[in-house]
Amino acid sequence: MAEARSVRPSPARRSWFCPPGVSASIDGVISLDPVSSVPPYEQVRSQLARKITDRELAVGTRLPTVRALAAELGIAVNTVARAYRELEEAGLIETRGRAGTVVSAAGERSRERVLRAARAYASTAREQGLTADEALEIVRAALAD
Repeated sequence: MAEARSVRPSPARRSWFCPPGVSASIDGVISLDPVSSVPPYEQVRSQLARKITDRELAVGTRLPTVRALAAELGIAVNTVARAYRELEEAGLIETRGRAGTVVSAAGERSRERVLRAARAYASTAREQGLTADEALEIVRAALAD
């Protein structure tokens, strides 16, 4: 059976991830499961997206170059490029030319927008007399769509 490949930045390469003044880094492991039915680009994209939305990666945190991450994971450059492109389209990261790719403030703004919408929904659910369980079930159904 094939082993999952993973990358953990070495201390010498930690500068990939953190610009001066930003203490967050990618300390967790990005791993690829070669026997998974999930394509490698999606495994990279989803793991980085989760780290960003869970705030494990702070706004402004610098990500490794496409080439560097591809080399560390042993995958094609285009695979990582696609993951980064999809993260950028989602507003979670932004590319700043020679300054590299960083976690975007837009991701934080998106999170705040969702929180405002959730508060409005909770208010409407209370006004309609729904219990918390009923309101959450509606949300679960909506997320499943």
